[in-house]
Amino acid sequence: MTDEKQREAEAQDADLGLGTVASSQTRRRLLEKDGSFNVVPRGLSFWSSSSLYHHLLNLSWPAFLGWAALGYLGLNLLFAAIYVGLDVHVGALLGGEPAEGFHRFLRAFYFSVQTASTIGYGYIRPQGDFANLVVTVESFFGLLGVALMTGLVFARFSRPTANVLFSEHALIAPYRDGGRGFMFRIVNGRRSQLIELQVQVILSWNDGDSESHTRNFHFLQLERDHVPFFSLNWTVVHPIDDRSPLHGVDVATLQERQAEVTVLLTGMDETFSQIVHARSSYRAEEIVEGARFIRMFQLSDDGRPEIDIRRLDEHEPADMP
Repeated sequence: MTDEKQREAEAQDADLGLGTVASSQTRRRLLEKDGSFNVVPRGLSFWSSSSLYHHLLNLSWPAFLGWAALGYLGLNLLFAAIYVGLDVHVGALLGGEPAEGFHRFLRAFYFSVQTASTIGYGYIRPQGDFANLVVTVESFFGLLGVALMTGLVFARFSRPTANVLFSEHALIAPYRDGGRGFMFRIVNGRRSQLIELQVQVILSWNDGDSESHTRNFHFLQLERDHVPFFSLNWTVVHPIDDRSPLHGVDVATLQERQAEVTVLLTGMDETFSQIVHARSSYRAEEIVEGARFIRMFQLSDDGRPEIDIRRLDEHEPADMP
């Protein structure tokens, strides 16, 4: 490779979409442990920058069910208040025993639930044009809500996502014939199978100049960057040789230069036959030097291979060359 081509390649690697200027000036990590980007957009209006559909898809299941319950409750409380107002002025609800105060509101609330969900027990019925008009409107919103919730729940169940578990720490450990290696460990957190798993590991750090604080990015060459099958754990290793940017660098230097190692995973979910992604990162304080991972693999009583996921981050001291 000529010097000019090498400079072009280095220039392309200088910015991976994380921004050399932004990443140089912030002391926060570029990528959170859960894979989310640590960037806050400003200047966009709430309505132009938000998407309720994507927000509801990305919520955790407890949060999603909580917001769905609040929406369902709020809709019925709103129509219950309308029914109470109509009942007080024109006697809009017939049936049941006469009720006043809070009991009148409860009766209207239960009628709203029956109307929105099309249960229709017939215990309470509307009377008059105004009451039937409100029932018509609520029935429409009830059917619309059922359709939307059905679509959202189906989309959440059918959307393929990866649940790759990363070790909490990365290690600088002994590696092959008196060498050293940067390594971390991953395992599939689901029983579904991932195939053709590929990984990219990128080191970002300041160039060491206390005046400029220019942030540089380096792709770390790996022992292997893909596996056809991901049925066991995988220890991803970057050999620290003469060509490695980590050659002759210790953890103290990584901390001084505010180093962060970003991990990007791409694989095929065999169940859905779709590409899934996972991301994480390691800051310098999450890198342990002079340690090795404890073995996760073992044989069950019937001779089948098994892995103890509880040992994903377990490591022990090791003598460094």
